[in-house]
Amino acid sequence: MSTADVIVIGAGIVGAAVAHRAATRGLKVVLLERDVPGRQGSGTTAGNVHIQTIHTRRPGQQVPVDVRRLLPLQRAARERWETWEEEIGAVGFRRCGGLMVAETPQQLEDLHRKHLWEREMGIATEVLDAEQARSALPLLSSAVIGATWCGWDGFADPALVTPTLVRHAIGAGAVLRVNTRVHALHRTDGGWFVQAGDEVWSAPAVVNAAGPWIGEISGLAGAPVDMSPTALQMHTLVAGGLALPYVVAHVGEGLSVKQTDDGQIMVGGGWPAGPMGPDGQADARQSSIEANLGQVRRILPAIGARPLDRVWTGPLAACADEMPVVGEVSRTPGMFVVGGTYSFTFAPLWGDLVADLVMGIETVLEISDLGPDRLLAGGTGQDDGTGQDDGTGQDDGAG
Repeated sequence: MSTADVIVIGAGIVGAAVAHRAATRGLKVVLLERDVPGRQGSGTTAGNVHIQTIHTRRPGQQVPVDVRRLLPLQRAARERWETWEEEIGAVGFRRCGGLMVAETPQQLEDLHRKHLWEREMGIATEVLDAEQARSALPLLSSAVIGATWCGWDGFADPALVTPTLVRHAIGAGAVLRVNTRVHALHRTDGGWFVQAGDEVWSAPAVVNAAGPWIGEISGLAGAPVDMSPTALQMHTLVAGGLALPYVVAHVGEGLSVKQTDDGQIMVGGGWPAGPMGPDGQADARQSSIEANLGQVRRILPAIGARPLDRVWTGPLAACADEMPVVGEVSRTPGMFVVGGTYSFTFAPLWGDLVADLVMGIETVLEISDLGPDRLLAGGTGQDDGTGQDDGTGQDDGAG
């Protein structure tokens, strides 16, 4: 049996950020990954860094996001993204600025309301009327009657961020195991035993950053978190000489459009793919392709006229209430959970805050309301100390 100070399960962007921060603070870290780092959700996301208020629902989402609650987190995440490249090296971060557009009077009211919230939180946004919006971005159609501008919005390269974090975590002393699924978690008086692959590790703290498999891993620990993993899809268009300098999003609909460094136009917004398999894979849905690209033709007609280049899917770790989850599970001390909504944006912040929690340091932001206890399946179910739950958790080897 090998020992560590903290075992991090999941080497996506969030788990890698936690492992990196914990290792640089001198903790002995083991990072366990069921596949290879960044291949699942972290590698298939659009890579947007959302600092202004986001839309409340992705297509098909039943529960709205409490967007006002996220603003202090977005403000703090912005500050971390600004310094992250200096700390870990190039991750393709571009603070290009973003426009969030409105098409209806109600959506325009929403823009003004969110602008007030952002101003209260110290996030710099500006409300533009239709003429000002099209002056800022002539590609916008006449359907746009207003927009908010935030110069702090941007994006990073998903293919660079996670591998870079993992590499720096290893450089700081972390141990990485790839293609290693977690099969069992057992709590003892001194901490946790984690069986992963052919190895058994012991540590006083475990961080469950397993993305779409958070619920399954938490079930192994005897405290199943209610998650709703799903698969979303992304699309790219051939730019054909068009230049889109900003990220464009929609205040009332799931839409995100930007131009990557290689010139392609990336289109997303949370449109659903087919059912997600146990390996995180899913087929693309033609209806989502048509609907998402239809939005682009309506908002950015010159871009919407460009040919479709590529479609792909990726898993998303969604909490039942569509909010992030970060904190310690009270009935299984030493077990921390982190993930959920906008994990890419929040990753550098989660790395810092979870490392604080593991080390017993008071966090600089109030996050107690985002803890995993609110999502525990069965609510008042008790852990018997064996690491086994009350029958609702499944051990399928996910990790």
